[in-house]
Amino acid sequence: MDRIHKIHSIALTINMLYRSILYLLFVVLVHSLPVCAQDTLMFKGQVSIWGNINPSNDLPVWLSGRAIPVFQFQTKLKKNRTIDFEGSANIYGSIGSHPFDSVYSDGKIKPYRAWARYSTSQLELRVGLQKINFGQAVMLRPLMWFDQLDPRDPLQITDGVWGMLGRYYFMNNANLWLWCLYGNEKVRTWEIGETIQKMPEFGGRFQMPVKKGEAAISYHFREADTSELQGNVTTLSQVPENWIGLDAKWDLGVGLWFEGTWINKGKPSGKLTNQEIMTTGIDYTFGMGNGLNVVYEQMVMAMNDKAFDFADASVLSAMSVNYPLGLSDHLSSIVYYDWKNQNLYNFVNWKHQFKNYYLYLMAYSNPKYFNLPQQSGAGTLYSGKGFQIMLVYNY
Repeated sequence: MDRIHKIHSIALTINMLYRSILYLLFVVLVHSLPVCAQDTLMFKGQVSIWGNINPSNDLPVWLSGRAIPVFQFQTKLKKNRTIDFEGSANIYGSIGSHPFDSVYSDGKIKPYRAWARYSTSQLELRVGLQKINFGQAVMLRPLMWFDQLDPRDPLQITDGVWGMLGRYYFMNNANLWLWCLYGNEKVRTWEIGETIQKMPEFGGRFQMPVKKGEAAISYHFREADTSELQGNVTTLSQVPENWIGLDAKWDLGVGLWFEGTWINKGKPSGKLTNQEIMTTGIDYTFGMGNGLNVVYEQMVMAMNDKAFDFADASVLSAMSVNYPLGLSDHLSSIVYYDWKNQNLYNFVNWKHQFKNYYLYLMAYSNPKYFNLPQQSGAGTLYSGKGFQIMLVYNY
C-alpha cells in the first residue's frame, strides 16, 4: 500500500506540472496577438524552482516549483482616463520525502489576481481579486490586515482578497481609500474566527503629509464567527468587530515610524474582546562600503477583556541587515526574537542576479514550533535548521 501511495503521489505531481507547461505554452502562443494602437496587451510572469533540506522536518527533503503567468490589458480613453485588466494564476507543486521511507506531494492551480480598474489622474477604482496592503512597518506589521507578506520570502507571494477598492489622490499628496470585501473565506493574520460569508466587510483609510513625514488613520469592519474556537470563553456565532489603525513615519536623518491596530469586538468575548498590536521602528544606512542598511522594530501584542490592558503582553523584536556586495550580488539577514517564549529566529540570504534570472541561497535556524504572525503557513517547512536554494526566472 505504501508503494501504491508513493506512485499515486508522484503521478499527481507530474500531472500538475504537465498542466503548468501547457499553460505556459498557451501564454507563449498568444503573446503575438495584434492589438489596436491605443491598447496595450502584455503577457509576463515568473517561474521558480527550489529545493529545501531540513533534517529537523519529518520530511527533510523538499523539491518545489511555482509558475505565475500574468495577463495584462490596457486601453486608453479620452481625458487621460484608462481602463485596464490583470489576470494571473498561482500554479505550484511540491514533493517532500524522507529518503527510502516516505513521499508526500501537493499541488494546486488557483487564481492569483483577477481585477479590472478604471483610473484617471487622481482617481482609481479596482474590482476583483487583488492585493491590498498599507502601513509603515517592514517586518512586524500591525496593519497586515489583508495580506501575509513575509519579508524573508524572495518571491513576496501573498493571496489576494475579493472586493472593491477606490482611491482618490488629492493635490497636496493626501489620499483617501475606501474598500468593500466579500466572499473571502481564509482567516487572515490578526483575525480570530472566520468572517461571516453573507456579510460584506468594509472600511477606509486617510493618509496625509505631515512635517517631515506622513501619517494615516485606517478603519475596517467585519462580522466574525467565533463559535468553533476551542479553549476560549467565547462561543458567539456572530460578533461585530471594529478595527482601528494608526501609522506615521518621519525622516529625521534616521527613519522613524509607528504603526498600531486596535481590534474591538462589539459583544463581550472574554480575553478576546480587545486586541492591541503596536510596532515602533527605526532604520539608518551607514556609509560603510556600498552602504550598510540596518532596520530595527519592536512589537507589543496583548489581548484582554479591557482595552489597552497590557498585563500579559507578548513582545517581539526584529532586525534586518542589508548590504549590496556589488551590482549583481546582495547579502541580507533578518533576526526575530520572541521575548515571552525566549525563541530566536535567524535567516540569511545571498542573492545573485543574472540577466533575467535570480539565484538565492538561504539558510535558517529557527525553533521547532513557530510563533511569528506572518508565518502561519510556513512553520512546518522552516522549523529547525535548514538550507534552501532557489532559482527564479522573470519573463
